[in-house]
Amino acid sequence: MLNASLWFGFKLVVDGHLTLGKLTAFQSYIFLVGTGLGNTSRFISQLFEAKGASARIFQLLERVPVIPSPISSSNGDENADGNEKKDPSGSIPSSMIGNIELKNVSFAYPSRPDVPVLQNFQLFIPAESTVALVGASGSGKSTVVSLLQRFYDIQNGSILYDGNDIKSLNLPWLRRQIGYVQQEPQMFGLTVRQNVVYGIQEIEGKEKVTQQEIEEACKAANAHDFIVNSLGDGYDTLVGERGVKLSGGQKQRIAIARALLVKPRILLLDEATSALDAESEHMVQEAIDNAVVGRTVIIVAHRLSTVKEADQIVVLDESRIVDVGKHDELFVRCERYKNLIKRQSVLVDS
Repeated sequence: MLNASLWFGFKLVVDGHLTLGKLTAFQSYIFLVGTGLGNTSRFISQLFEAKGASARIFQLLERVPVIPSPISSSNGDENADGNEKKDPSGSIPSSMIGNIELKNVSFAYPSRPDVPVLQNFQLFIPAESTVALVGASGSGKSTVVSLLQRFYDIQNGSILYDGNDIKSLNLPWLRRQIGYVQQEPQMFGLTVRQNVVYGIQEIEGKEKVTQQEIEEACKAANAHDFIVNSLGDGYDTLVGERGVKLSGGQKQRIAIARALLVKPRILLLDEATSALDAESEHMVQEAIDNAVVGRTVIIVAHRLSTVKEADQIVVLDESRIVDVGKHDELFVRCERYKNLIKRQSVLVDS
């Protein structure tokens, strides 16, 4: 179009119907108009892209979750008479004993509804006992840990805490009773003290966590000595982004201290020692041995040193429980458990 107008304009100049100055002005005008129209089409495209993206954002913001959001609830957990108090988002018992029962639980992840992860899963865990979940990758061990914290709702069956269905309990209260330590602990670019108390004040409703409470939790996690003796500024040492200034064992012990600071009745350890060397594993195992006293503990692990002393060892395979028992019993009667132990190339004292 621009070339055509330029050709016709020069023809008019040659024929004497138009001056060269007017042609130059007209061509400049045409160029500006054409450029503006071209940019407008690009902006319209960006407008429709933003409209589509904002629609998805508002859809997510307006979505009502199936599981209630763990918004902080009122601080009082019981009435004056000591009985349980009802909360709009679930009941709040006066205390947690620590008995856990999974009754005929069946579950598949929402993204893969046709792939069952747990089928007719049935397990009772007495209060103040230690249970280890073992099995090949994909057998459902970590899924059990997620379900106990109600990260997902099960399709069939029920999960009971002290006889109360998990769906009837106030979610913030339930998660305050649970300490959770992952395989890869979450560290923030803050001081050791801030990492230990991270989120605790909001969860507990406290104005301040005392230094004595922090040190007691770190001593129980076998972390106090290295914090005081090995780190230059002690509890005020900056650990770096994602804890880059700490070793794997040190990060894991700080994560255990963070879990113990809330004094949980239930402790969940998901592969807490699997990524550590022998020396670090020994230190973390000592911390775990201190942590299990007086609370219900569920350990997901492969290593024999972690599960050998458990009160119950639950062997999982293909979404089901194969056998339950102590180490010596399972090593004799359960072929699946025996194969798991032998693959570690560990000498076992029978």
